[in-house]
Amino acid sequence: MSKKVYPDAATALAGLLRNDITVMAGGFGLCGIPENLIEAIRLSGVTGLTVVSNNAGVDGFGLGVLLETKQIKKMISSYVGENKLFAQQYLSGELELEFNPQGTLAERIRAGGAGIPAFFTKTGVGTLVAEGKELREFDGETYVMERGIVADLSIVKAWKGDTEGNLVYRKTARNFNPMMATAGKVTVVEVEELVEPGSFDPDHIHTPGIFVQRIIKGAKFEKRIEQRTTRPRA
Repeated sequence: MSKKVYPDAATALAGLLRNDITVMAGGFGLCGIPENLIEAIRLSGVTGLTVVSNNAGVDGFGLGVLLETKQIKKMISSYVGENKLFAQQYLSGELELEFNPQGTLAERIRAGGAGIPAFFTKTGVGTLVAEGKELREFDGETYVMERGIVADLSIVKAWKGDTEGNLVYRKTARNFNPMMATAGKVTVVEVEELVEPGSFDPDHIHTPGIFVQRIIKGAKFEKRIEQRTTRPRA
C-alpha cells in the first residue's frame, strides 16, 4: 500500500490542521465536495480558518457546518447564495468575505498552482472588485492585477483515485477540484473508489499523483441535491 493512503479522514489530516490556516475546499455548491474531510475539520475544533471555495454549501451541510461552529474567519468566494448563515454572518460583521468574480477566482487558484504570483484581467475594472488593486494599460485597455492563491491545505474530492494519488473526477463534480489539487502546499483527497496503480489509462487521468500527498477512501457520501427540480410526467 502506498505511503499516501490513510485509513480515514482524521488520520489523513493529522499534523496538518492548526488555527488560522488557509484551506481550499473543492466543490461547487454541494457537487463534488469533500464531505468526509470537512467533517473531520469540524471535529478537530480548529478555528480562525480562511477558506477558499466557490461558496459555503448550504445551511447544515458542506462548509455550512464550519460556519455553524464559527470555525471560519474568512471566506474567499464568488457566490454567497443558498446559505442564509453565510449571509447573516457576513452582514453582521462576524465573517470576512473576499468576493471574486467566479472566473477570476478560478484563475487565481490555477495561477497559484502554476507558480504564477499575479496576473492581469479586465474583469472587475471600474467596479468595487478593483478597489485598492493595481491597474495597468495593455494595448489601450485597462486591466486589474489579481494575485494567485496558494493554500496551506487543499481538500479535494475525486471519483476514483489510485494509491499513488492519480485522480479521475466524474462529470460536473470535477469543477474546482483539479485546480485546487495543484494549489495547496499539502493536498488531501477523498475518493469514492481507491484502486491500484495501472488501473487508469494515463490519458484519462485528470490530476497526476505528483500533486497529491495524502488520500483516503471516503467512509460515506451523502451527496445531497442542492436544488431538486422536477417536471410532471408526460
